[in-house]
Amino acid sequence: MYSALRTISLALLALAANTGLLAGGAIASDPSYGSNTEVGNYLKVNGINLYYEVYGEGEPLVLIHGSGQSIADMAHQIGHFSTDYQVVVADSRAHGRSGMTDEQMTYKIMAQDWVALINHLKLPPVRLVGWSDGGNISLEIARTHPSSVDRVAVMGANLSPDRSAVHSWAVDWVLGFSQEIDAKIAAGDTEQNWQALKQQFYLLRELPDMSLEELASIEAPVLVMAGDQDIIRGEHTLLIYQTLPRAHLAIFPGETHFTPATDPALFNATVERFMSRAYERPESKDFILGDSGENH
Repeated sequence: MYSALRTISLALLALAANTGLLAGGAIASDPSYGSNTEVGNYLKVNGINLYYEVYGEGEPLVLIHGSGQSIADMAHQIGHFSTDYQVVVADSRAHGRSGMTDEQMTYKIMAQDWVALINHLKLPPVRLVGWSDGGNISLEIARTHPSSVDRVAVMGANLSPDRSAVHSWAVDWVLGFSQEIDAKIAAGDTEQNWQALKQQFYLLRELPDMSLEELASIEAPVLVMAGDQDIIRGEHTLLIYQTLPRAHLAIFPGETHFTPATDPALFNATVERFMSRAYERPESKDFILGDSGENH
């Protein structure tokens, strides 16, 4: 699907490549990701055909893209992680090659789609990596289907769509473009799939709505990531980290919401470290006070 969000994403990637911001210079991606006829399949689930691809062998690792994106936008992660993991990627409903219904999609519905795919492939508890909306879906999966999840890494996730969680400029942009979408639909414009965009922007404008109590119920270890100039407010990312009972925090210096694409080496190494080690959460006081908590 060609969308406004994807246009912006591609423009940012082109800018990064031209200015040398991408790790290693040019964008290194397999053009067949997202349209690979040798590994691509469809699963009929919850009223849609969900398109997915599977790469590599090993423990299962599921990659979930963001709003307006598709499998192709996770190319740097597919290439990196498929050397050690069985990587499962899909186009979320109303994205890429996957279908949609007239019913407004929500993160809860999208999480059900992904769980159905995990069950269809008969996978053991999986490692989830979610970017942006994919992070919101990943948290919902971990909350509602804990037995399906081993651990989770989220990039630029949020609990609510308002200005307490998202920078005001992004909230204003979503509101403005939502009005443009409605105008295009009313005018009968066919330049883009405005109905799919309407559903996508509903998510950005109205959801998620996960409470702190719901977030705190997640039992799986979670790596919470963001750029220090993310779309999501830094204090909101910190709140997510502080509320989760078992979490690590990574704020990427000099990075944005698009770190998985603009510096995939940094992003992938951070995720790999979290995914490949036993979870622990050491405290600085233990190094000074010892396990007993007494000064000595």
